[in-house]
Amino acid sequence: MTDLSTYTPHLDYIDSQAQHMAHLVYQWSGINSGSYHTDGLARMLQALEDNFLWLHADSVERIELAPLKAIDSLGREIEIPLGQALRIRKRPSASRQVFLGGHMDTVFGKDHPFQFPHFTDENTLHGPGVADLKGGLVVMLKALEAFEKSPWANELGWEIVLNPDEEIGSQGSDFLFKEAATRCQLGMIYEPALADGTLAGARKGSGNFTFVVRGKAAHAGRDFDKGVNAIVASAELIAALAALNGTRPEVTINVGKIEGGGPLNMVPDLAIVRLNVRVRERNDEQWIWDQFDSICGLFRNRNDISVHLHGGFTRAPKPMAPANQQLFEQVQITGNMLGIDVQWKATGGCCDGNNLWSYGVPNIDTLGVRGGLIHTDEEWMAVDSLPERAKLSALHLMRVASGQVEIGT
Repeated sequence: MTDLSTYTPHLDYIDSQAQHMAHLVYQWSGINSGSYHTDGLARMLQALEDNFLWLHADSVERIELAPLKAIDSLGREIEIPLGQALRIRKRPSASRQVFLGGHMDTVFGKDHPFQFPHFTDENTLHGPGVADLKGGLVVMLKALEAFEKSPWANELGWEIVLNPDEEIGSQGSDFLFKEAATRCQLGMIYEPALADGTLAGARKGSGNFTFVVRGKAAHAGRDFDKGVNAIVASAELIAALAALNGTRPEVTINVGKIEGGGPLNMVPDLAIVRLNVRVRERNDEQWIWDQFDSICGLFRNRNDISVHLHGGFTRAPKPMAPANQQLFEQVQITGNMLGIDVQWKATGGCCDGNNLWSYGVPNIDTLGVRGGLIHTDEEWMAVDSLPERAKLSALHLMRVASGQVEIGT
């Protein structure tokens, strides 16, 4: 059944909601929900709960997450509290189950100067999280509202997870994807599409690592020879890390932050090197571990210097496996019915779609708005993409529920 007229009456509802959709994105963008701002995340969760309430779900749960383990600027392991996640389920006994996911956190902390949205023209909204991912949350909401008004709704169950820690790796909320994978056969995640609507296909995996380098403090004038400079040692370590780039296909190591030192007349005894790694295949992970162990080994027999490695991989690669390919092709058919050209391409980025795939669930993870310049203070969203992308999701859900899209049971 590829005749759009069968579905049109139920999709027309989304057009009637276009102004409300833009209003919600504007409103939600003004709520600071930086990943570490738990008070702001609590306000964002309440706003989401108030609006998703009208889907009349069978269960709505606020779920506590374990704190995030991290290394502070003194090289100590600490725990950072995380916000709550929101899980919403409807018709859990239906044979067909779809997972829908999106995150409520942004990269903009409570003290960041980029705090409020503004329109630069009638179709361009700038603001924190308008594309990544608050616009996507509105797309998800309105797609589900339209779907729930359709005659096929009773044939499909769905499960939503809205998490507060995606921008920092979803380590606290990962178990929610693992649990959902035992119930759901396909996933729909609402990260932003590219500006032209292109979706992300294959995605790289990612890991965050911290090297803590400790030397020996000394007076820089009186006892310089008695000191062991941790910053100098970290420079050697960084050079070894950088030299790994280009030695294995599509594996990249980005040293993103260096901390250490103090008074200039003191030999520094601590340096902290923080980095991100991207890998193309799962077996690249072991290669990275082996290389990092070798680098640490360069310092093991040196007097008064030590190097300790913390962290690990948080997201496995998501390849364009046959199950994902088939799902993309079905969404492409859905798009064609609406006059939307759905294309996709591989990306070095990663998201919760990686997590869901690692537990065996094929998914498309860029069903959100068209936008760009995410993670910068110039982030923007195309307002007309709100109803466009909501229709794409709603129609796809209707096609799945009506049996036009085959999914595992």
